[in-house]
Amino acid sequence: MDRRGYQQYKEQSINSMTSGELLLLLYDELVKRATLASIELDKADYPAFEAAIDRCVDIVNYLDETLDRQYPISRDLSRMYDYFTFQLGAIRIGRNKKRLSELRPMFAELRDAFHTAEKTSGADPGRQEQV
Repeated sequence: MDRRGYQQYKEQSINSMTSGELLLLLYDELVKRATLASIELDKADYPAFEAAIDRCVDIVNYLDETLDRQYPISRDLSRMYDYFTFQLGAIRIGRNKKRLSELRPMFAELRDAFHTAEKTSGADPGRQEQV
């Protein structure tokens, strides 16, 4: 398989997504990486566990950095992202599966909330960009 062709296809797919679709993609990846971290922790593969947690932190930081601060909800989301970052750091340091299992559903709930908002805003798919 031609990797360059695949890479171009992947970039083109991402570039054609709405901001709401990109947001959902980030949340999907966040949930996936948190799940992977849990699996790696069970296997005692600590380097892979730490890499998955680090990727979660990167995603949460990106979500925080891209908030449109002119909307009041952005302040609440930013505080929640700070909480997520703090918890992920504690999970990484303590290799704490219980804390991770408490945090993962929060990621999924937030993703589902944005998914619902994306569906209900049908006429304005770029709306998520403003939050």
